[in-house]
Amino acid sequence: MSYNRNWRTLDAAQVVFVAAVLTLVPGAWAQGNYKTLYAFTGGADGWAPYGGLIFDAAGNLYGTTTEGGTHGGVVFKLTRKRDGSWTERVLYSFTDGADGGGPRAGLIFDQAGNLYGTTAGGGNLTNCSPGGCGVVFKLTPNRDGNWTESVLYSFAGGADGAVPTAGLTVGPGGNLYGTTYSDGTTYSGRDASRFCDDRYDGCGVVFELSPKPNGSWKEKVLHHFTGADGGNPLAGLILDQSGNLYGTTVLGGALAYGTVFKLTPSSDGSWKEKVLRDFDFNGNGANPSAGLIFDRTGNLYGTTFDAGGSAGYCCGVAFMLSPSQDGWTENVLYSFSGPTHHDGAQPLAGLTFDRRGNLYGTTQNGGKFDNNCFGFDISSCGVVFRLTPNSEGGWSEKVLHSFGDDPGAQPVAGLIVDAAGNLYGTTQGDGYSTYGSVFEITP
Repeated sequence: MSYNRNWRTLDAAQVVFVAAVLTLVPGAWAQGNYKTLYAFTGGADGWAPYGGLIFDAAGNLYGTTTEGGTHGGVVFKLTRKRDGSWTERVLYSFTDGADGGGPRAGLIFDQAGNLYGTTAGGGNLTNCSPGGCGVVFKLTPNRDGNWTESVLYSFAGGADGAVPTAGLTVGPGGNLYGTTYSDGTTYSGRDASRFCDDRYDGCGVVFELSPKPNGSWKEKVLHHFTGADGGNPLAGLILDQSGNLYGTTVLGGALAYGTVFKLTPSSDGSWKEKVLRDFDFNGNGANPSAGLIFDRTGNLYGTTFDAGGSAGYCCGVAFMLSPSQDGWTENVLYSFSGPTHHDGAQPLAGLTFDRRGNLYGTTQNGGKFDNNCFGFDISSCGVVFRLTPNSEGGWSEKVLHSFGDDPGAQPVAGLIVDAAGNLYGTTQGDGYSTYGSVFEITP
């Protein structure tokens, strides 16, 4: 099967429709202490860090860029120097060949210090031309300080999946779990044509990679999305203590506006999917492109790229799903209004808790108006926000930073929090004068 896909331009902004924008109640404004740790040049050091960051035990930061390097993006490390500045080192530069290309997600560590991730392209260039089907990769540190890449699995573009845009989750026994945006399976029913991205064959899969005694890895597809049960997952997965998997699809579901789903393992090795939430573009959110997090009581938290507000169609929401005997109940924590009020618009990333129970996140657009950020009616460079539970049982928003292309522009990844409560994240840049950055905010 041959694909004519331009996977590098694939994001939620291109698979959902953004409607007109109305003026709503503003979020509070409280700029945090913002610092750019590194600004990418668009050359060998990388360009457009689309994924998030992780720490190692020494406090170094690791991430990926979608572009730059040799050709297909890089894996990078940022190390803090004695004077407080940070220096970047490229650990691996992808070639867009068999080794993969265009990673759009962050990384994970194993206990031995190896890094694991995915690339949306590269790998099999025959079945998914011209961009490739994508790979799962591993980076191993060497004694000389260099890193060696190995491909754990190269997607074939058929029923095994294609175009993994999300990161990985480690499960029991060291198994890796992830999703692919497509699965290379052509469905003839109405589900695929109505509920999934019609530019691609198939609606995506959830997969498991298991290590074999000989050092190779075996892939198993846990679920094929068909459309009505969800379609085209952009985000990764989380595990609960019982071994169930939870995630989102940006499309599909009852009305094609995305889902929250749960996968439960059976004793025979199969997995059963259950849709926990069908988004319907009625003002309670639509098209979730980010993953989920749990709180201590088992509630799920996430964001949607679209819907929300009094009009119901702009500019995304932060939501909570609470389990009950009758199912799961959604509560919208905050509805982004977009223009004029500068509270942010269209979050592509998920949420992060701090120790006090506050939630933090980013929006791709919204914030203070900037002519350098364009492409939507709500043209602006995005924000970092905090949601705080209030005495009335609701949540209040504060904008900690509004990006003005200086050099940060359009954050599309989530945040991480250090022990002192500082926030770290990435921006992808405007693609013209800025090429992405890594930043720190002290709330």
